[in-house]
Amino acid sequence: MQIIGIQTEIAKLGLDLGGVMQYIVEQTLGLIDANGAAIELAEDGDMVYRAAAGIAGPQLGLHLKINASLSGLSVISGETLNCTDSETDPRVDREACRKVGLRSMIVMPLKHKGVTVGVLKAMSAEPNKFQQRDMMLLGMLSEVVAAAMYFSAKYDSDDLFYKATHDGMTGLANRALFMDRLKNVVAHSHRECQPSGVLMIDMDGLKQINDVYGHRVGDAVLVEFSQRVKAGTRSTDTVARLGGDEFGVILTPIEDVESIDAAVRRIDEEIRRPFFFEDQPYQLEASIGAAVTPVDGSESDRLLEVADKRMYATKRRRKQPAS
Repeated sequence: MQIIGIQTEIAKLGLDLGGVMQYIVEQTLGLIDANGAAIELAEDGDMVYRAAAGIAGPQLGLHLKINASLSGLSVISGETLNCTDSETDPRVDREACRKVGLRSMIVMPLKHKGVTVGVLKAMSAEPNKFQQRDMMLLGMLSEVVAAAMYFSAKYDSDDLFYKATHDGMTGLANRALFMDRLKNVVAHSHRECQPSGVLMIDMDGLKQINDVYGHRVGDAVLVEFSQRVKAGTRSTDTVARLGGDEFGVILTPIEDVESIDAAVRRIDEEIRRPFFFEDQPYQLEASIGAAVTPVDGSESDRLLEVADKRMYATKRRRKQPAS
């Protein structure tokens, strides 16, 4: 019955493959009492975490070598693999297992048009956690993911990877791709001593628009907002919808810390331009917070935390009555 409920909820999510994958890994936790779950896709010789939950959540965007990991072996062989203890299993990437905090796992291949393109992985912090029943349930979930892949990307693998890494409504990068690129940019900035910036952007007033005018209007406003954020950035930047009315921007390269202020002003001005939908005017506004590496931190999580705090500080200032 739980699987049927999951299938019903996926039907409501439509063809947003990234959202479907994230929903699946979140449901995996309770379904088989796992501490973590991930969907990894095979990309250019690596296995990449494109959806993650539980203990795997902080590792979104993690890269593993196909030829040196249990996930990669599952893709190569097309077989379901069970690791009872990562500390003794020679097939695993032990360093990555320790980083995630897992001791045992099931790795289930995901097939698209007859080709294994990734895996659904369930993890536990305990050795010898999973039983045959867990493998059966995870297998049923993997079939649900495969069906979502088929219907969202009927044509080829490139289309599949695009759908898995981009938001279905706005066409922007999704959270998984954003985190992947942010980690790479932070590492590059550290190596090259070149500053980079990250922005956290919260769209103001979307809930009120939905409540007053309905979700059809709200969706139109959200899409327009996303296009304006994109228009305010450069081709080298990454713009992502992180969820709901929350957006992120990776600014790279930047000349110095001061140039990020110019970027914030440029995006804010683009957002504030007059917008009409079906002859009705709508005021678009945003609260923006920024962080710069290495000044504000040299880890992606720290940069996001700083930018998020500054974004909420901006939002609080905007709500204060003028004196």
